[in-house]
Amino acid sequence: MKIKPLMVLPPLVFAALAALFYIGMQREDPDQLPTALAGAPAPAVQVTALEGLTPFDDATLRDGEVKLVNFWASWCAPCRVEHPNLLALGLEGIPIYGVNYKDKPDAARGFLAELGDPYTAVGADAQGRMGLNWGLYGVPETYVIDGDGVIITRFAGPITERVLESTIRPAIAEARGE
Repeated sequence: MKIKPLMVLPPLVFAALAALFYIGMQREDPDQLPTALAGAPAPAVQVTALEGLTPFDDATLRDGEVKLVNFWASWCAPCRVEHPNLLALGLEGIPIYGVNYKDKPDAARGFLAELGDPYTAVGADAQGRMGLNWGLYGVPETYVIDGDGVIITRFAGPITERVLESTIRPAIAEARGE
């Protein structure tokens, strides 16, 4: 019996997919999205001011202080979930710089007026250009930046208590050299 090449193709495709799935499941945290920017300088800050809020610029990320950069939007339900944890971090003295992503200015200011403002400064990324340069998957997304402006880690998704203790605080400690 002669085996036709097309008969071999489905089992080969299945084996390749099975291998990819197996490799993906062996990652330390299969839910965490990887970032190519870890260990690299943070891309340029390209935000516009939101009326009534203090903006920030590129030099702010390289001011010698460990900080978070948080991409958020008023239309983002998970952003509401993480907001109390951001407020707590802000009260602890950790500077958080907010990037309001593809949002309406009035809605963004209303969100902060309603839930509180954890941010040291806020800028708007109305067109999504900064988010694109930073490799943003969606909002919320948070980056831990060391004093030299180098990205230590990125977390895609809401910062819950578990994420705060397992990912964000250890990254902050690493950024501080602890």
